[in-house]
Amino acid sequence: MGDISNTQFFKAVQDEKKLDASQVLEKVYVALTEKGYNPINQIVGYIMSGDPTYITSHKSARSLIMKVERDEILEELVKVYVETKLR
Repeated sequence: MGDISNTQFFKAVQDEKKLDASQVLEKVYVALTEKGYNPINQIVGYIMSGDPTYITSHKSARSLIMKVERDEILEELVKVYVETKLR
């Protein structure tokens, strides 16, 4: 057993880098497209219902999108729309 007079340190596994809504949307879009889904319809279905089964589990897209709040996703979509279409 070793010297029990010293305190051992435990290094926890670092959290994975938090992706922002735009990064998650890009990854989810690619995964849905690769699986042959209409990504716009599927993402809208998820945002409206909160049901993660609208998103494929391919490339961990479902677990990725669930790490971001739906209001953050909607905010990102509206922000990009306004910046590209209305300005």
